[in-house]
Amino acid sequence: MTTDTTKLLQAEGKQLVKLKQIVEQAIADEKLIVENLVNQPKEILTKGQTISDKVATFGGSWKFIIIFGVVLFVWILFNTLAPNKENFDPYPFILMNLVLSCIAALQAPIIMMSQNRKEEKDRKRNENDYLINLKSELEVRSLHQKMDLLLEEQIKVLFDSQARQLDLLKRIENEIKTLKKNS
Repeated sequence: MTTDTTKLLQAEGKQLVKLKQIVEQAIADEKLIVENLVNQPKEILTKGQTISDKVATFGGSWKFIIIFGVVLFVWILFNTLAPNKENFDPYPFILMNLVLSCIAALQAPIIMMSQNRKEEKDRKRNENDYLINLKSELEVRSLHQKMDLLLEEQIKVLFDSQARQLDLLKRIENEIKTLKKNS
């Protein structure tokens, strides 16, 4: 092999090593991001936030609806069938309406607190998704630039080697012409 060919192969080898390092670094960075997303730090909740989450979970379940329906049905049944001395809330069930209003008045803001906190959590998760998408877009753009750079360098190498080949062909052609003239 000629020294030009050896130099070309060495330059190409160096480029491949650099590209391999770039790809390995990108993979390591991606693993770090994925690891951080999978193992997010634990959220520290106050006592009030924990209670609001539990109330919201229970208040929005079929268990709550069924228990509450049974309690209302027993309340109404007892106050309509019990003798007048024992019923504590005769028809039109004013006490029951008061209790229902109080439950609704207390339950609604507690559920809203829980929903607001979960909404904030979702907003932060959406911001993280956006940042990850942005990082991916930047990585893709960077890879395109690297590919363009590689293609430019390879095209230069090809043009240089073609120019050398043309020079060699011209020399060979000239030598053939001189040999024909001499013979």
